[in-house]
Amino acid sequence: MDLRQQHVESFTVSGLRVRTTNAAEHKSETAKIGPMWGAFFGRNLAQEIPGKLAESPIYGVYSAYESDASGAFDVTAGVAVADPQNGFESIRIESGEYLVFEGQGALPEAVITTWGRIWKYFEANPQIQRRYATDFETYLGPESVAIYIGIR
Repeated sequence: MDLRQQHVESFTVSGLRVRTTNAAEHKSETAKIGPMWGAFFGRNLAQEIPGKLAESPIYGVYSAYESDASGAFDVTAGVAVADPQNGFESIRIESGEYLVFEGQGALPEAVITTWGRIWKYFEANPQIQRRYATDFETYLGPESVAIYIGIR
């Protein structure tokens, strides 16, 4: 498994946001993440969000956790910005230590598979605690994702 620990300095991501649960995402009639990404790409927001940093990849940010993986959370699809603008949801990625899990293959399947590896990793390693503050996906190409999970 490609896994490394990395310190991340805080930065801001702006884009679209939904609130959901993992249970809701397992049913097509209640899933919100897929439709949000569809709107993000359909409106070409990766190019249209004002203040986008030139080198910004596309991010998927998980935040506002109600509790743990079983509770509600927010997901923001966006890009890094120098200064948040009205009209888009913004989230500040917390600085700190993150475990980075990499996934390869067709999207979104590679993302789903990588999240499965993440959940298994934390089940098998209870001594490593998630922060449940901000976690994020970085899309590095059409078939490459890195998922950053904040740890204590």
